[in-house]
Amino acid sequence: MKQLELLRDDLAQCDEILLNTLLMRNRIVERIMEYKENNDMAIIQPDQEKKQRAWLDKALSDKKHAGEIKRVFEAVLNSSKKIQARQLFDYNIVLIGFMGTGKSTISSYLNNVFNMEIVEMDQIIAQREGMSISDIFEIHGEEYFRDKETELLIEMQDKKNVVVSCGGGVPMRERNHPEMKKNGKVVLLTASPAEILERLKDDHSRPLLENNKTVDFVTDLMEKRRSRYEAVADIIINTDGKTKLDICEELIQKLLADN
Repeated sequence: MKQLELLRDDLAQCDEILLNTLLMRNRIVERIMEYKENNDMAIIQPDQEKKQRAWLDKALSDKKHAGEIKRVFEAVLNSSKKIQARQLFDYNIVLIGFMGTGKSTISSYLNNVFNMEIVEMDQIIAQREGMSISDIFEIHGEEYFRDKETELLIEMQDKKNVVVSCGGGVPMRERNHPEMKKNGKVVLLTASPAEILERLKDDHSRPLLENNKTVDFVTDLMEKRRSRYEAVADIIINTDGKTKLDICEELIQKLLADN
């Protein structure tokens, strides 16, 4: 029993070291974010995470319990990402824009670099209703679906650091505008009609475009929506010819400037 007690004392000391190390690491993460902001540096630096992972793989290459330790480090990295997100955004990011402007792509990238929760509104509503969006329209009517969108926007006001990706019709309902802004910054993603058609040329999941993949059609539809989109947007980002990293870095810098 004496040996067991000594081992448990050693374990407790290890736990204390781990706890203090994690607390110190989190403070350093906060200081790094402050330094980047104060010195107008790029917030997203994906090469740094690659270096961390490469170092970890090398350090654990011949170690026992490497898989378990990697899972712990993954949790630590995700925790750091959340700390960065909370420091940057004490609100939700609400993405709006015409189909093909990159809402899903940018949501996914923000989730990857900041471990932010993603709410794809169409997907959530379809899951909750147990049917596709087209079936909801057919069975319950468009007004029912639009009410569900508004209800979900109100629900999101209780959250923070969530990326809310809106369907194209959400900003068209004027009553949604104040609900989008109550705990969120609205980011309008735009792209040229030609760029949108190029991105969606092999996409057959959008009935509105399926038989209308022309520049004139897309231009006309975008123009009909433009005023409502711009009326609710806090910032606007054109995504033509830009990488995910470029778009997200511009998004962060514009949101920081908008605060």
